[in-house]
Amino acid sequence: MNSPLQNKEFDPSGVGLKNGNFIGLPFDENSANVVLIPVPWDVTVSYNDGTSHAPSAILDASSQLDLFDADVKDAWKLGIFMQPLNEILMGKGKKLRKQSSNYISFLENGGDLAQNRGMQEELEKINRECENMNQWVFRRAQKVLNAGKIPAVIGGDHSVPLGAMKAVGEKYSDFGILQVDAHHDLRNSYEGFTWSHASVFYNALKIQSLKKLVQVGIRDYCEEETEVIHKEGDRIAVYYDHVLKQNQFKGKNWDAQCEEIVAELPANIYVSIDIDGLDPKLCPQTGTPVPGGLDFPETVFLLKKVVESGRQIIGFDVCETGNAEWDANVSARLIYKLSNLSGRSQKMI
Repeated sequence: MNSPLQNKEFDPSGVGLKNGNFIGLPFDENSANVVLIPVPWDVTVSYNDGTSHAPSAILDASSQLDLFDADVKDAWKLGIFMQPLNEILMGKGKKLRKQSSNYISFLENGGDLAQNRGMQEELEKINRECENMNQWVFRRAQKVLNAGKIPAVIGGDHSVPLGAMKAVGEKYSDFGILQVDAHHDLRNSYEGFTWSHASVFYNALKIQSLKKLVQVGIRDYCEEETEVIHKEGDRIAVYYDHVLKQNQFKGKNWDAQCEEIVAELPANIYVSIDIDGLDPKLCPQTGTPVPGGLDFPETVFLLKKVVESGRQIIGFDVCETGNAEWDANVSARLIYKLSNLSGRSQKMI
């Protein structure tokens, strides 16, 4: 693969470059091994919006990150590139968000959807456009995978990586998902939205090659979701936040708990991180913050354990980042670490 690594002018210890690239790295899509796919979309969010602006905020915040990674030698040489923001998708999502907000308000105020044809048509349109967004992401991720690279979806709300999961599912006959999240996201068509952010893993479970879903940090959920988990049996393993914390309080260290989590995973792993899975002090502007959650070092430690186990990270997403500098700063650092560990897992560096 041709690479601009021969460019002697790039200084990994120099000032952060605002050259339009993630962390100012000297790569294009052809020379990068990890391709970030920004998806500025938060149409179906049920609480705070604004995550559609996160990809831009993350790109801006990334310029002040240092490139040295203690866990991956010469990590910057892996090559990371963020695709340009799709302004058409951004504009469509912004318009649809206004419509979905009106629709959600209608439901929350006791509106009867069965008696309101206008609202039925709004819902049908939103579901149709969300499906189009899923296909757009699928095509992007499929192209990245076919080029032998690692796709990484940068949201946006947590509905947006479904297309990438489907693309991974077509390429790999057997894979698992490691999900860090405050929520199960296992609702069936939440609020009538077929492709809701609260339904992404309900929909992902329809991917036949998805053999295992391992959820970590869950702490806000409903009875409907627990029924889905019971129905799926061993296909879903859940590590509830309150149980993880109780174990720690009783003396069971994080290393031992991570060993148990990783043991549930198959050889090929897609990592899906909803930023609200972390402690909300790290992501106060996320769409649906919940007290509790993982700290940043705990999250990184878990990801390192995955790679050290010999498992391969074949794709990932980081979603639900709030539109604020601090939230974007944290996400940019997590994306860089995940990119480096993914590349290390596939022996790209």
